[in-house]
Amino acid sequence: MKKLLARIKGGAAPAPRARGDEEPGFFSTMFTERGDETQLQHISWATRCVEVGAEPFDRQQGAHMFAHLWAEDRHVADLGDDGVERLCQYLEFVSVPAGREVIGQDEQGDYMMIVLEGTLAVDRVQPWGGRARLAEARAGDMLGEMSLLDAGARFSACTTLTPCTLAVIDAQRLDQLMNAEPRLALALLASLSRRLSLRLRQVSARLSALLSRS
Repeated sequence: MKKLLARIKGGAAPAPRARGDEEPGFFSTMFTERGDETQLQHISWATRCVEVGAEPFDRQQGAHMFAHLWAEDRHVADLGDDGVERLCQYLEFVSVPAGREVIGQDEQGDYMMIVLEGTLAVDRVQPWGGRARLAEARAGDMLGEMSLLDAGARFSACTTLTPCTLAVIDAQRLDQLMNAEPRLALALLASLSRRLSLRLRQVSARLSALLSRS
């Protein structure tokens, strides 16, 4: 945690390191050294984007869509147009056809995505193969952020129901963002924290409602 705070508070990017001498990234390594857990299948975005047939999406248009959808988020809005533009340089914008599983349940992922356009199913796959629909993600929603932050297993499977436009960031790019643009990284992480908190409150409210009926 001290390492994270030091990176966020530091204003200037560190001096470049020689190839092969890079310091391991925070989000790439912090939670992956636990030997007492079952080995998870690690699926990187580089692998998954090929599997699902993701195609590059126009960066300028994708950045405009991202800025429009997250304009009401105060952490992002405070960055101004220039800050948002620089932040978008660390996002990969892609289009994915319908019927493609962009996140697999119980795998270890190192990326998250923001839905810019389209609808995705968020399902919990049952042991017998059935699927329980947990939610449907739409424009403005984020997916996979928990595994990006803690390198843990994906809780659910996310499948495109329609053609989708997505903004993707993986652990390596997040580390690069923290090193080069700590203020932008702080804004992004603060926004993720806020959205996670809101989601937890929603889950807690549903759980309380269920318990009150019993």
